[in-house]
Formats: sequence, C-alpha cells, structure tokens
Amino acid sequence: MKPIFGRGPSLQLRLLIAIVISASLMLADSRLDAFAKVRYYLNSMVAPLQYLASMPRAMLDNVANQFTSHQDLLTQKQHLERQLLITQSELQQLKQLKQENQRLRALLGSPLVRDDRKMVAEVMSVDSDPYSKQVVIDKGYIDGVFEGQPVINEKGVVGQVIHVGAHNSRVLLLIDSSHAIPVQVVRNDIRVVASGRGHLNQLELENIPSSTDIENGDLLVTSGLGGRFPEGYPVAYVTSFSFDNQRPFAQVTAKPVVDFNRLRYLLLIWPNQRELSIQQGEPNAA
Repeated sequence: MKPIFGRGPSLQLRLLIAIVISASLMLADSRLDAFAKVRYYLNSMVAPLQYLASMPRAMLDNVANQFTSHQDLLTQKQHLERQLLITQSELQQLKQLKQENQRLRALLGSPLVRDDRKMVAEVMSVDSDPYSKQVVIDKGYIDGVFEGQPVINEKGVVGQVIHVGAHNSRVLLLIDSSHAIPVQVVRNDIRVVASGRGHLNQLELENIPSSTDIENGDLLVTSGLGGRFPEGYPVAYVTSFSFDNQRPFAQVTAKPVVDFNRLRYLLLIWPNQRELSIQQGEPNAA
C-alpha cells in the first residue's frame, strides 16, 4: 500500500543543498556584487527600526536635560565663557597662520587648498562584533554620503564610510584590523603607513627601518597621499619605538588622538574640486 505522505529528502541532503546555495550566493556577492541593490533596499527597510531603537536614548536625554539644576547651568555657562575666550585668542593666531600659509603657497606657485565641506552626523549604533570596529551613522545616500568618504571628529581622523544606505551609513573605524592610512610625522615630514590592529588605543606603523628618525611623542597627521583623506588632519601620537637586530624593521606603535569609546557626533568631509579631480585621475589635476 502506497503511503499518503511521501518521504522527502533526508536531513543530510537538505543541509548539503543549503550549504551549497549559501556558498554560491556569498561567492556571487563578493565577486560580482550581485546583491548590492538588495542590501540597499533591506537597509532602507530596517532604517526606521534603527531610529525607533535609538528613540529611548533621545527621550532619556531630554528628560535629563529638564532636571538640570540652575546651578549646573550657571557653572556650564562660566566654563563655556572661559573656553570661548581661549578659543577666540587661538582663532586670532590661526587667522594669522592661515594668511602666512597662503602667502607661502603663492610664493611657491602651489594652488590654494580651499576649505572642505562638512556635515555633522550622529552615531546610531556600534558593531557588537569584537573583531570588527564599525559604527552606523544617521546620514546616507539622500544626504550625499558616498563610499570611501573620510570621517573625522573634533580631535582627528575617525575612519571612512564603507557602505551607504538610503538614510544611514556604516563607518569603518581607524583602529579596525583591515584599515590602513598614509600619515606623516609633523616634526620632519617622514611618510609612513599606520594600520589598525583591532585595539582601541593602538595603531602600528609598518615597514619602518631602525634608522628612521621617529621619536616617542611625535604627532602623525594625514599625508594626503592616495587622495582619500585630506592632508593635515591629526591621526595619532607615537608611543613606542623599538627594534631588534634580528628583524629587518622596527616595531613602532602609536595612540590615536580620537577616543573611540566616546564616539557620538562625527563630521563627514567632502573633497574640494582639486582633490576630487585627483581621485578621478584627470590629467589636469596635478
């Protein structure tokens, strides 16, 4: 007698088919970027949930602000007034240095580097993967964000955008083990490459000969090479320089200027027209 319900494939066969299909989809996505639009639309669908998840924090912040005492406000006001006075005095020196820099560039025949366009973004979430240092911000394609866009804060370089959705974007932090950035030493203009190692407070300088003039405390800034990050933004301070005669290169570490444990408001930078033409490889960009 024929059974009413036929037996389907075995569980082992189903598992094997699922593994083959999954591996094929991942290979197609990594090689051909076949699911870029699918990720874009899925990200757009999930965006409202991310905003909804961040809403309790915003509500708690508003409630906390309502209970701030009058004395706290007076103390903050006095502190801000002192800070404003110091900032204004530093701004006067900055204007003088900027004018001097313009005169020197004109003397050398170099084109004037114009101010970059910036936009404030807020961190919505932090990647929970301990081996990945990424954050999600509340600006996306509709705001003009693009992949590879440099991201900074008030202290220095934070990282770069690696994925753009309609209303939010994912930022790869400077300290991620897959991130590297060309930098130069302010003291003597030596150019090196700083790489992340997955640690919050450590970068590593690669392929540094033991005779290189690098000292503890040297400030590293972006060199502008590669056209990704504008020149002159602070990156890190050198914390150690050691070498072994049995190794071809020295071991050099640096501490980022940015506190990656306290990221909230970030700045997105748009390159000026000259830097944009350099990135696109136009012949008249030089």
